[in-house]
Amino acid sequence: MKTDILIIGGGVIGASIAHQLAKYNMDIILVEKASDVCMGTSKANSAMIHSGFNIDGDKLKGKLALAANKVIRELCDDLSVGYVKPLGSITVGFDETDLEKMKKTFENGAKNGIKGMKLLNQKELHEMEPHLNPEAKYGLFEPETGIINPFEYTVALAENAVLNGTTVMLETEVLDIIIENKTVKGVKTNKGDIAARVIINAAGLYADKIASMVEEIDFDIKPRKGQYFLYDKKWGKILTHTIYSAPTKVSKGMIVVPTIDGNILAGSNAETIEDKTDLGTTSKALNEIYINAISHLFPELPRMGDVITAFTGLRAASTSEDFIIEPAKTVKGFINVAGIQSPGLTSAPAIATMVEGLIRELDVDLDFSPKANYEKGRQAPVSLADLSYEERTALIEQNPDFGEIVCRCESISMGEIINAIHRPIPATNMDAIKRRVRAGMGRCQGGFCGPKVLNILSKELGITPLEVTQKGNKSFVLAFKNKELSLEEGDINYEKISI
Repeated sequence: MKTDILIIGGGVIGASIAHQLAKYNMDIILVEKASDVCMGTSKANSAMIHSGFNIDGDKLKGKLALAANKVIRELCDDLSVGYVKPLGSITVGFDETDLEKMKKTFENGAKNGIKGMKLLNQKELHEMEPHLNPEAKYGLFEPETGIINPFEYTVALAENAVLNGTTVMLETEVLDIIIENKTVKGVKTNKGDIAARVIINAAGLYADKIASMVEEIDFDIKPRKGQYFLYDKKWGKILTHTIYSAPTKVSKGMIVVPTIDGNILAGSNAETIEDKTDLGTTSKALNEIYINAISHLFPELPRMGDVITAFTGLRAASTSEDFIIEPAKTVKGFINVAGIQSPGLTSAPAIATMVEGLIRELDVDLDFSPKANYEKGRQAPVSLADLSYEERTALIEQNPDFGEIVCRCESISMGEIINAIHRPIPATNMDAIKRRVRAGMGRCQGGFCGPKVLNILSKELGITPLEVTQKGNKSFVLAFKNKELSLEEGDINYEKISI
């Protein structure tokens, strides 16, 4: 197998680069070691599109975020991705120290060209957010922060790339880089060698590992762990804006933010760790987040009960604390796109444009002429919840699968799940279905719909229920069939159980 450009990593950055390069007459392969795109940092973040008011505009990540913010809404329109019009944000302060920090942030925002910012007194603050802690005294309002569904966005970018000829290879892990005469020639993977003229390293948390296959590097990726609360939709109207706590030395501040689907997302802390697979939550960290941020900002929000899930995201922070987007120093044809932490989701379109420029500078004989049959967007998946009663009725008459509700919490139909399984990038496991259509994301977290989704996957993929996985590889949901259990004198005969 061979290609012109090989992209390592199927997160929002790899998908954005594939989407950008798919406009041209060249072959592109994107490889992702997980069972789906958007399985790493891209699926566990604040889902915010940053305006840039609290970003260091002198750093590369600041410059790219400010550039991308101008185009991301148009991109979402092209790809039929939900983007909530800018809600704006309010940074909340309780004392004079917080106020001084907010004044500096205000100056930074003005320097970055953000208009419409305003320092709020206590009365103005509580008029805008009545459910805030009554003891909150100061606020900094900016009007441009938006929210997005990061799963939908990443999948849409990748689907558009596939529609325009890109090959996406899932469960394909890069084991080594093939180099001859200080020039990349391809990669070794668990599915065989792939020859490539240019390799883009967008491997997220593992970008340092991939880069070190090529040459000695001067950076490391240290995972920065952040834990989040997700609240039931019943709390969705407790706030109107994205709310920041006062900034710290390592964070723009913890957040309480309305999601695009009507939940409340709150968190996160920032803990540097060594283990790049540590996605566990801890009661200690969650209690600290709740006490220091959530209840401090919104005393009405409970610690338990209406928290439908808690989860962890790992940010791919580099030791330089900035994006690293540059060619390898000693080997031709290799480009690193590393250290992409916040505001990486916002910056993705500008990162992709920058990478295109770096590829052009490599002086590799690639065809950058535009494709004559390039498709700008994609056909959006059907969302029953977004249709009028008349539209739903017509759709169900045409396809009765849309009349059978599988997920009651989120009102997701069988038709939506089947469609997700057969999209340009198919959803082939339980978590992939959850990310695509939200079956399992409601209050019961799949307790009701899980078995139904499993059966649909089994039927549509032509596999047995025992072969259905939670997140690909060997994460099988079921261990055995009940009828295969053999009871001998009241004990299970484990020799007959296949796991």
